[in-house]
Amino acid sequence: MRKLALILSTCFLFATFTFAQKRVEAGIFLDSLNISETSTDNLGLGVRLGFRVHRNVMFEGELAYDYGLNFNEAYTNVITGDIVAVEHTSIGVTHGLFGPTLVRGGGHLHPFATLKAGFMDFRLSSSLLPYVDIVSPLLNLRTSSLNAALYPGAGIEATLGPVGLRLEAGDEIYFNQGAHNNLRITFGPFLRF
Repeated sequence: MRKLALILSTCFLFATFTFAQKRVEAGIFLDSLNISETSTDNLGLGVRLGFRVHRNVMFEGELAYDYGLNFNEAYTNVITGDIVAVEHTSIGVTHGLFGPTLVRGGGHLHPFATLKAGFMDFRLSSSLLPYVDIVSPLLNLRTSSLNAALYPGAGIEATLGPVGLRLEAGDEIYFNQGAHNNLRITFGPFLRF
C-alpha cells in the first residue's frame, strides 16, 4: 500500500510539474529602444512574466529600464526662432507593458505576435526651461513624463525543453501631444516552470 501511495504521489508531482512547464514563462532580456523625439538609442534590461491561458495564447507582463543616455538638446528663441543654447541632456526610460501574445505551438521554433498596452516614463536631466524666452523641442516630454503606450510586436522563440531564447521587435508607441513611434528590439533567455 505504501509503495502504491509513493508511486501515485510521484506520478502526481511529475504530472503537475510537466503541466506547469507549459503554463508559466519567465525571462530576462536586453532592451534596445530608439526614441524618435530625441533620436537616441537607449539600451537597458528588462524582465518578463507570462501565463498561458490557452495552448496558443499567453498573457504577459514586462518591465524594462533603459539607462540614461546623453544627447545635445537645442533651445530656440521664441521670438526669433534662432538657436540660443545647446545643452547636454540625459534621458532614461522606464516602461511597463501587459497584454496577450499569440504563439504558434509545436517544434522548437515558435513565431509569435503580441499587442500590449502600458506606460513609458521618461527621466530627463534638469534644463534651461525656467527662462521664459527660450523653448525646447522636448517640452512635451518634460511637462508630462509619464505617457500611455501601445506596443504591437512580433518575433520568434527557440526552445530546448523548458529553456529558450526569444528575439522580438516592434513599435512602442507613446502618446504625448500625438502618437510617437519608437523601434524596440529585445533579446534574452526564458524559462518555463
